[in-house]
Order: sequence, then C-alpha cells, then structure tokens
Amino acid sequence: MQYTRSEHSRVQALQTEVARAEADYQRLRAAYLEVAQNEAGHEVALAMIGADMDRAHAALQALIGLPRLPFTHEPSTVIRREAQRLTHGTS
Repeated sequence: MQYTRSEHSRVQALQTEVARAEADYQRLRAAYLEVAQNEAGHEVALAMIGADMDRAHAALQALIGLPRLPFTHEPSTVIRREAQRLTHGTS
C-alpha cells in the first residue's frame, strides 16, 4: 500500500500523537500506583491523578478510534483495586 506525501505526513503525526498520549497515560498510571502504594491518606492526590489518568486514557482511546464503552470501569478504578490488592497482599 502506497501513501501520498500528505497521507504519510498525517500518519506520522498521528503516530506521534498516539505515542505521546500513551506516554502521558503510563506516566500518570505510574504516579497513581506510587501514591496508592506508598502514601497513606492521600485520597485527594489519588482522585486528582485518577481524573487526569482517566482523561489521558479517553484521549488515547479517541486517537486510536476506540469508542468509550459505558459499561467499562474507569482506568483509575481498576488501578486503585490493583494497588489495594498489592498493598494488602504484601502486608
């Protein structure tokens, strides 16, 4: 499959945007897990990071063309559960 120059430029720009959005999501996910595992009593920080993480995840889904499904959990909810499981499993 051959791309024209303009199509190739758009594809490269989209790939760059997706990579940036993925990096943002992974950075926020790591920060959320770090706070959840090491900082007791920081629910406000978790809520703020979780909201940013959910927005980054939604932006990533939009970039790659996935629709938001109404019945799926927000990523921060899943990560919170995972962090709690890890914290309680190691104590």
